[in-house]
Amino acid sequence: MAKRLAIVLTEGYADWECALLMATARGDCGAETVVLTPGGADVTSLGGVSVKSAGKAEAAMPADFDVLVVCGGTIWQSGAAPDLSAPVGRFVEAGKPVAAICDATLGFARLGLFDTRAHTGNYPGQIGKLVPDYRGAAHYRDQPQAVNDRGVITASGAAPATFAREILEAIGLGSAELRDYLAMYGDEHGAAKG
Repeated sequence: MAKRLAIVLTEGYADWECALLMATARGDCGAETVVLTPGGADVTSLGGVSVKSAGKAEAAMPADFDVLVVCGGTIWQSGAAPDLSAPVGRFVEAGKPVAAICDATLGFARLGLFDTRAHTGNYPGQIGKLVPDYRGAAHYRDQPQAVNDRGVITASGAAPATFAREILEAIGLGSAELRDYLAMYGDEHGAAKG
């Protein structure tokens, strides 16, 4: 049976953050990607791409998906950030991976997922500045690559390639060939420093 990825997009989601994951999962790994949104509403990205929702993010069940992925975007720094505690909690309790990129990591921090787990985000200090009860500063990893600690996967908005890699590996779709393919997308960043 094909792996299924629940991809949570919000109004104003960041176009680039889950695009590589979704394309690679479907095109290269034969997985199914299902876009869920808060309340099941259709959403529009920061870049103006409108997406039709396949259902409510709040109703995502671990029996139906192999991973729950939450995309970043401007909403996570606002008072309109959705409450995804129920689906995230269900996946964690079931031992299924959950993933957040960019500002979506703020939602995970609010749930206390970083209190005892290694994690990363956009930059050191952002989570503590925006999440008053953040207790995971000692576990923050200031690195450009995604982090996976016991099924909680995090990345900065500039790391969609390693974010995709960590998610696909966590659900059993990793391979040396896939690692090489995804590494290609990060090659330019090493050269940009020169």
